[in-house]
Amino acid sequence: MDAQGRGRADNIDPADQWVLNPNTGEYELRLAPSAPQSAVPGPRRTGRPASGGGRSAVRSRTTAPGRDTELPGQVPPQRRRRGAPEEEPLPGRRGHRPVRKSKAKKALMWTGAIMAFVLVAGAGAAYLYIRHLNSNIDSVSDDGASTGGFQKDQAINLLLIGTDKRTGDGNDGYGDKGSVGHADTTILLHVSKDRTNATALSIPRDLIVDIPDCPTTQEDGSQKVIPGSTGVRFNTSLGQDDRTPSCTVRTVTALTGIKPDNFMVADFNAVKTLTSAVGGVEVCLAKDINDPDSHLKLSEGKHTIEGEDALAFVRTRHSVGFGGDLSRIQLQQQFLSSLMRKLKSNDTLTSPSKMFKLAEAGTKALTVDSQLDSIGKLKDLGMELGKLNTKNLSFTTVPVIDNPAEQVKATVVVNDEKAPEVFDLIKNDVSLTEVKQQKKKEKAALAARLKGTKSAASEVRVRILNGGEKSGAAQTTLSWLQVEEGVTKSENAGNADAVQSRTTLEYAPEQADQARRLAAIMGLKGSMMKPGESVTNAQGLPTMTLTLGKDFKGAGVKLNGSSTASSDIDKTTADEVKCAS
Repeated sequence: MDAQGRGRADNIDPADQWVLNPNTGEYELRLAPSAPQSAVPGPRRTGRPASGGGRSAVRSRTTAPGRDTELPGQVPPQRRRRGAPEEEPLPGRRGHRPVRKSKAKKALMWTGAIMAFVLVAGAGAAYLYIRHLNSNIDSVSDDGASTGGFQKDQAINLLLIGTDKRTGDGNDGYGDKGSVGHADTTILLHVSKDRTNATALSIPRDLIVDIPDCPTTQEDGSQKVIPGSTGVRFNTSLGQDDRTPSCTVRTVTALTGIKPDNFMVADFNAVKTLTSAVGGVEVCLAKDINDPDSHLKLSEGKHTIEGEDALAFVRTRHSVGFGGDLSRIQLQQQFLSSLMRKLKSNDTLTSPSKMFKLAEAGTKALTVDSQLDSIGKLKDLGMELGKLNTKNLSFTTVPVIDNPAEQVKATVVVNDEKAPEVFDLIKNDVSLTEVKQQKKKEKAALAARLKGTKSAASEVRVRILNGGEKSGAAQTTLSWLQVEEGVTKSENAGNADAVQSRTTLEYAPEQADQARRLAAIMGLKGSMMKPGESVTNAQGLPTMTLTLGKDFKGAGVKLNGSSTASSDIDKTTADEVKCAS
């Protein structure tokens, strides 16, 4: 559908016909420089772009001798081939200010960045906001397992599944070539409601879980319930017994209590084609690696890898860490961080050829749920993800321990002490890392409320309310304060009017010295301290009010008062550079 095919190739670069209109965020077809063009949606086709095709960057130009300029709202004109005679400018054209980076381009970065999460261990996928690639995308039913699709005004939970299916050229040489495609790499991506932060939670393939019954739509449209399984590997939630991605979605919900909004699935080929499309990804090794199982052979230091080497890197496990799947997950997270930095920092988005290669490779390798089978929905999702800064994207893994039922440790089970905290943080839309704005606000509160003189403990007058869910919390805290800390002017005021998530200390300005002393004793932070009006106790004396929230861990246990994760949660962020060891 290019100018050459229409006999209109005079001095026209075919690669320059599809361009991004900065005012509409849409790709538009431009056939000739001599006639104005209306917006035309990109063609829906499965073939590759026309020769030289895909160069569709936004170019901002100002008035200069011998150069065309664009009218606001018009599609930029075609470039003249080298050696071709200059064209007469259209009448009435004037220069305009360079356009700022459009929302559409920002969305392209993050729709491209989605592929990073599943570009591991035989998995990879991507989608880009390019209409003519729509027909490349395959979709399958979610069978009612998801929420029915993400919402713009709510937190987003996207399940990314990489399978070990050995389809495609050159992939049958890897082990288990007959695999039906299990959930080899699974990541639950949670994006906060306010879009300031995100958490990527890796789920180990060898985690022992219970897979629930799975209603599944068959090829002929009929329904079949695939029976669940108890005490099996997580990766069998897909492929085994004809299980579909909706079965993996149900398994994740049963495991974490978090119901995904949407899912995406991909196989081996994408990791090879997508890394090549962006010109390779830089990785770092703390030692030489020669792994015959994954076919990875790299020396210590930094390398830029793509294709087969990239696939080998994210599949290797025997040569890193403890040689198991958990070590490979850490390697994969490092790889994904590097890839996302590459997508953000290099010239990928300003290179039309790279963007089209990326789009071709990604959409052909991607299977999405039936709620994401349109370019419009994908674009909307990309726009939402585009609001997130990668430095506020945290990678972590479901906390696990070795399976105590095995003598030879081959599988893992959920760590019941640590995992619930991680799941709750995601469910409650709490970031694993502090966002700068929150951090500055917290520091300001600390400086303003905790800095200054402190009264003696014996002068602290406080009434204690139980606003959490632990019965007797107010009384045990009262006893501890009086006996252990010398806060003798304290009393149990019973239950609060309502349950609250965080512990708070309310005080009047003249009680600031007392508040600072109690904050020091209990480990309160400034954000937990609420200046207000004076309150009187049963004796008519002014007193502060300490309300114990759901975050209260027990008498004598310091409260950090932070809206971020506990420091002992294993996590990394996408802006960290690490070398695999």
